[in-house]
Amino acid sequence: MRDLIASLLTAPLENLGFDCEEIAVTPAGKRRVVRVLIDKETGLNLDDVAEASRLVSAILDENDSKLGSTPYTLEVSSPGVDRPLTLERHWRRNMTRLVKIVSREGAPITGRIMSVQDGIVTLDVSGAIQEVAITDVAKARVEVEFNREEK
Repeated sequence: MRDLIASLLTAPLENLGFDCEEIAVTPAGKRRVVRVLIDKETGLNLDDVAEASRLVSAILDENDSKLGSTPYTLEVSSPGVDRPLTLERHWRRNMTRLVKIVSREGAPITGRIMSVQDGIVTLDVSGAIQEVAITDVAKARVEVEFNREEK
């Protein structure tokens, strides 16, 4: 079901400038919850989410016969700050943010994203510049900073 929904939504969302980050379909009693996580280069606002929700709802309604008769609740939102950084665009969208990386080999690294290019992330790790290939990252997440000083 998830793959079918993804095949229906990905191109139309991309045509509006959105990236379809994740689609999940989970049972909820006699219903299903269809959760669609979107993002875009410039970040999302409420108007973007509303526009994407209308599009997704219309597409799902048009393809009702393919999706089965079980009623569903639609949720369209952004991935949130706790989303894992897996693609280069995720890293780009979090420029200047503090991240914690667990590499495939070696100790964890915490640093601020300075640049992202050609699969390489440049970090400021306590004043020292360190480059990490995205392919060498096993796990990475943004660290929430409540009292961050803007520079």
